[in-house]
Amino acid sequence: MNKTERVSLLVDVQNIYYTSKSVYGKNFDYNKFWAKATHERTVINAFAYAIDRGDEKQKQFQNILSAIGFQVRLKPYIQRSDGSSKGDWDVGITIDALDCAKKSDVIVLASGDGDFAILTEKIREEYGIPVEIYSVRELTAVGLINAASVYYPIGKNLLL
Repeated sequence: MNKTERVSLLVDVQNIYYTSKSVYGKNFDYNKFWAKATHERTVINAFAYAIDRGDEKQKQFQNILSAIGFQVRLKPYIQRSDGSSKGDWDVGITIDALDCAKKSDVIVLASGDGDFAILTEKIREEYGIPVEIYSVRELTAVGLINAASVYYPIGKNLLL
């Protein structure tokens, strides 16, 4: 790796939050992640995708992400009349990842969502660039791990 390697980071905030909490009972450390994923690389894009519930604690968290260097992308939280909720960023992450692949040397995706296995394969095959995946192994789709150029399990080294 060298400073000329251009990297784009895409973080599925909800997925990383819930999987880290579920398996470890701890929060993901975005500063440690940033340091590891961008080490000796030039950051081209850094997106953190989150759901906006409008509470103060969440706004503080979003400010921290911005201060680290992420562009925070928000989608409103939707509570349906049947009690279910909606709020995922799969399509937005996919579109951004394909756009980023055009001008990056490597894509780093933090998510364990198996839906991203197809995206990962597409970027590797069509753009010829590696896709590094960070996620909590116990709650990550095997297809996504297998599709990754490099897989980094989130463990104690990336938690608060």
